[in-house]
Amino acid sequence: MMIDSIVNGMVDKGLLPATAFKRVKEQTAQGAPLSQALVANGVPEEQVLQHLAQTLHLRYMQIDTSSLSTEFLSQFPAKLLLDKHILPVTDAGTLYAVINNPFDTSAVDELRLATGKDFQIGLAPLADIDRSIKQFLGVGADSVQSMITEARDSNLRIIDAETDEDMDLNEAAEDAPIIRFVNQVLTEAIGLRATDVHIEPFEEELRVRYRIDGVLQQTSIASEVKHFQAAIVSRLKILSKLDIAEKRLPQDGRIKIRIADREVDVRVSIIPMLYGEAIVLRLLDRSSVLLGMEKLGMSAEDRQVTEKILGQPHGIVLVTGPTGSGKTTTLYAALSHINDIERKIVTIEDPIEYQLHGINQIQVARKAGLTFANGLRSILRHDPDVILIGEIRDTETAEIAVQASLTGHLVFSTLHTNDAPSALTRLVDMGVEPYLVASSLEAVIAQRLLRLICPDCKRDLSREEVDRLTAKYGRLPDCLCEGSGCRSCQGTGYLGRKGIFEIMVVTEDVRALILENASPRQLRTLAAQHGMRSLRQDALRYLAAGDTTLHEIVRVTKEDHSESGDSFLTL
Repeated sequence: MMIDSIVNGMVDKGLLPATAFKRVKEQTAQGAPLSQALVANGVPEEQVLQHLAQTLHLRYMQIDTSSLSTEFLSQFPAKLLLDKHILPVTDAGTLYAVINNPFDTSAVDELRLATGKDFQIGLAPLADIDRSIKQFLGVGADSVQSMITEARDSNLRIIDAETDEDMDLNEAAEDAPIIRFVNQVLTEAIGLRATDVHIEPFEEELRVRYRIDGVLQQTSIASEVKHFQAAIVSRLKILSKLDIAEKRLPQDGRIKIRIADREVDVRVSIIPMLYGEAIVLRLLDRSSVLLGMEKLGMSAEDRQVTEKILGQPHGIVLVTGPTGSGKTTTLYAALSHINDIERKIVTIEDPIEYQLHGINQIQVARKAGLTFANGLRSILRHDPDVILIGEIRDTETAEIAVQASLTGHLVFSTLHTNDAPSALTRLVDMGVEPYLVASSLEAVIAQRLLRLICPDCKRDLSREEVDRLTAKYGRLPDCLCEGSGCRSCQGTGYLGRKGIFEIMVVTEDVRALILENASPRQLRTLAAQHGMRSLRQDALRYLAAGDTTLHEIVRVTKEDHSESGDSFLTL
């Protein structure tokens, strides 16, 4: 009857459509919490909780993290707080247990029993509760507490990286709390869309950072984790089939994991540092849907130019940019675009990041002697039409790629240069003759990934803010936007990324300059005259559309100057 009264009250207030009353009743009868059923039927969670608090004479709480601290939350069982989603807070001298479901107070009873303290009940959104707990206790707080407890119960000496000779690291790495902690770090990283996890040892702490949308963000972990540093490193070595006894040399490995029906390939790099071994985990989501050319972020004009390049019968097409700039995604989209029954496409990669239907993919295996160069020689005897080389890393690979293009193959590859014109001179610097570069290269695509403003916290800049930026950078759009930071974007103001591109088509004029050993600046000037836009110029379309910020464009792209010295950052 109480549920009927609460739901009727929401209908009377106009918070819930009358037509949804029956659905809510059915869902709660099947065991769904009332608040969850109401949210599922279109009522915002905050409004649901505020109405429940008013009806049940409880308190709806805006969680003020300034009143929380690690010391305060450490008084309570971390496992209980995390498992039951309950947050103790104090307000005006009163102790509250903040929960999300007011009809299940068993967690509050457990907390009272465990601590001997009395709590009033408060209500708050589930995401706010979990975020606050993790912010102060850190990821894997329950596992860390279990590690410490088990170490004490078994009289195991808690050790650090410098004194781990006395510990059986193989055994320690298989302890349930260590396994759970590593799993929680990986799960949180994948949930936050991280592409890399950095585990870095320092004298007094073990720092964990996630690279999200291209920017490193530190996550909170308990300081006691430092004591279990060696066991954590050993756990990751065991997972990636590395030598746990080798601590003086760098090691590389790979882990395959599955989380919520998503297969994720984890590339592991371990390097000895001053205070222990540092680990970087590169997360590659194999179940990701491969993007088409139309979803890369190219402008209509650039996409038209790119599709014309992909129609070439032979030649080399290079995609350049730093690590993590989306080169592989662009190349895979290009291959998918031209993949048909009439073409044989063979790739050699390290690693194979996505599996492409209908395309023959080779994994580099250096220990077995299968390098880019050796594999490429074999590919040429396999009657391919199109070849993808994961990366041109040395002169030998570059020369074979050039020869392949000159014998009627369309060759795709990546190169680490800052912009498109530099790729041409880079090949010459690697030892490829200028006349071979000039005759084989068809186009170079330089790219970066630009963070987009979070749609949930997007706001317009004030007139004063726009005027200040205009005075510094030149003429800008009248309306500029930014993200103020919210729970959706982890307070960064950005959510997701799109590509910006600099496409240099190798025309006859450009070929002539290559033969003259022209500088990248001379090549850029000529390409600009033929219509090439710089990365910064391409990024301005996102600024004009209100999709990104001026700060992000300045962060990602380099300021470029024409011969007259005018900034390219001018609309």
